[in-house]
Amino acid sequence: MIPTIVIFSYLALVLYIGIFAFKRSSKRSGAEDFFLASRSLGPYVFLFSLFGTNMTAFTILGASGHAFNHGIVTYGLMASSSALIIPLTLFFIGTRTWFLGKKYGFMTPVQMFRDRWECRHIGTVIFVAQACFLIPYIIIAVMGGGATFYSISGGIIPFWLGGGIVAVVVTSYVFFGGMRGTAWVNTFQTTLFLGFGGLALYVISLGIGGFDNVINNIADSPTLSSLLTRENVSPLIFFSYTFIPLSSIAFPHIGIFCLTAKKVTQFKKTVIFYPLCILAIWLPCVLLGVVANGLTDSPKIQEKQQAREFLSSSEMPLSINDQKKFQQQMAADDIIPILLKRYAPLWLAGILGAGILAAVMASDSQILALSTMFTEDIFAFYGGKLRFGEVVQVQTGRLFIALITLVAYVVALNLPASIFGLAVQYAFSGYAALFPLLVGALFWKGSTSWGALASTVWAISSVIALAIFQSVFPAPVSSPYIIWSVEGLDVIVRTPGGTTILGFLPVVPMTLISAGLMAGVSLLTKKPSLNTINRYFFNESSMQKTT
Repeated sequence: MIPTIVIFSYLALVLYIGIFAFKRSSKRSGAEDFFLASRSLGPYVFLFSLFGTNMTAFTILGASGHAFNHGIVTYGLMASSSALIIPLTLFFIGTRTWFLGKKYGFMTPVQMFRDRWECRHIGTVIFVAQACFLIPYIIIAVMGGGATFYSISGGIIPFWLGGGIVAVVVTSYVFFGGMRGTAWVNTFQTTLFLGFGGLALYVISLGIGGFDNVINNIADSPTLSSLLTRENVSPLIFFSYTFIPLSSIAFPHIGIFCLTAKKVTQFKKTVIFYPLCILAIWLPCVLLGVVANGLTDSPKIQEKQQAREFLSSSEMPLSINDQKKFQQQMAADDIIPILLKRYAPLWLAGILGAGILAAVMASDSQILALSTMFTEDIFAFYGGKLRFGEVVQVQTGRLFIALITLVAYVVALNLPASIFGLAVQYAFSGYAALFPLLVGALFWKGSTSWGALASTVWAISSVIALAIFQSVFPAPVSSPYIIWSVEGLDVIVRTPGGTTILGFLPVVPMTLISAGLMAGVSLLTKKPSLNTINRYFFNESSMQKTT
């Protein structure tokens, strides 16, 4: 119970930070202070909260679990492309979003889209798409909290209770502290889990007697050596992952965070330090996931390896229930908590476990973003704010926070998917398909609301179609199987980890077709008024004067 007690102490500290922020914000009033911290975040808080909200359970738990089963290539799939693409999108899109939000008072991306394209209900459709794609990201936080508590406590705290504890704590400080509380907690948590990676790597290295022998054993093993290469991932799938980071700036919580900066110059430091932060957290997590395969004194790790080997070598057909059983056994989202419990001193395992929870609870920004969007894009837009006042608007946002967290918790308890797979296939792919909306709104005078609607409907439809398709055609036990081929060309293939289309992950055709629809439909439909276009496509000198 020692690590568990340390983690509970950490959660109490997080709650205190959130409540302290609430006391400070209570001196001010209004929706802009609750949802955007009055657009006053300083450079350090802005950098760390923006980075922290992107590095959720997907990073520490999902990446290490994926690396355990797929190898060192996990780093190349996500971290390398993210370190390049995310800073570029923040520089070119984030700064422009900040300027427009400051100039016209926008609090959400949908408000900007409605104003830019002179549309009403099309903006509501965009809200629905953004909300639906964000929920899987919130779900993985509950899953990560449950897995962490269960592993660190040795099973004393069950999955459902651990996930519930994280959901309650996050809901509490977001409910009371709003954006200010969320940003302060994220800054504290980001500082904690950035230090977690290197410390965990060092402690576990000491516990196993160094990595050299372990890596050599993996390299010499016929069944494990591929984990140190890229041979398990085809070049087309590897290329597909470069589309995933496009989703980052399209996430509404990232867009909303871009509006909270006090000055536009704060983006410069963020762009510079963002890749270094990715390196500091991704490299240790991926390496620990790979190294775990070479350890022979952990029954839980051996159980996962045996389940994986059985599924990959089994020639006899298995029932769907048996497949799910073995897939759950080989799931490795809890691999780092297992390593900490086995190789770290009890008190240190608790501190490092708190570092894991720090990343897991970064979903607070997603929850707040959904609340902000609902109150601004639905409640206020359809007359609620004028009728009931700003105080009721903030209270409505708080109730929505509690409701959406409860929904995510219930879904997480009944979802067998891995954290990595759930995020990549649905949340990231859906938002990557919405990326053309931002590009069209900010950089193309000819874009129209009907082009935006076509792109959004396509994004929603393709994600729903993918979910239905993968439920009708279960993942294969080991080898991929062809669903549709044309003259020897494999068009659609169902793989153990998902689906490929012409060899690419679905995110590639989803994003390209979305861009094509935005362009094609916009060329055929009426443009916004010249006055609106001129308001958005100002000259650079006017932007510099304003900032």
